[in-house]
Amino acid sequence: MIAKEQKQSEGRKDGKVIRVNIDPGICGFGCIIRAMKQEKRSVTVDIESDCEQIQKLADTLSDISIRELFLPLSQNPIFQIAERSRCHTACPIPSSIAKIAEVALGLALPKDVLLKFDE
Repeated sequence: MIAKEQKQSEGRKDGKVIRVNIDPGICGFGCIIRAMKQEKRSVTVDIESDCEQIQKLADTLSDISIRELFLPLSQNPIFQIAERSRCHTACPIPSSIAKIAEVALGLALPKDVLLKFDE
């Protein structure tokens, strides 16, 4: 049992939880996403939001594998579940889930993303 626990903790990035805060804009339903690397090639994601659609997405989404991150959008489980959960097409949460999963797996660096309207 100790060997299994040691192997699981080795697969994680020091058990480090990656966390992002998302302000999706006019809907006002902020979101917090946490991700932790599991084993070698998958990520567990925890999502907090008051949005019903995002809650459905969070309840349905399971661990995300490295392979799934590189599937086309129409085959990617994050975006398939977002569609079934009736997320708005322009909602930034599904792409944020993909981004944080990449960071948790060490495939991308943690860098802020900004969409800013010039008025």
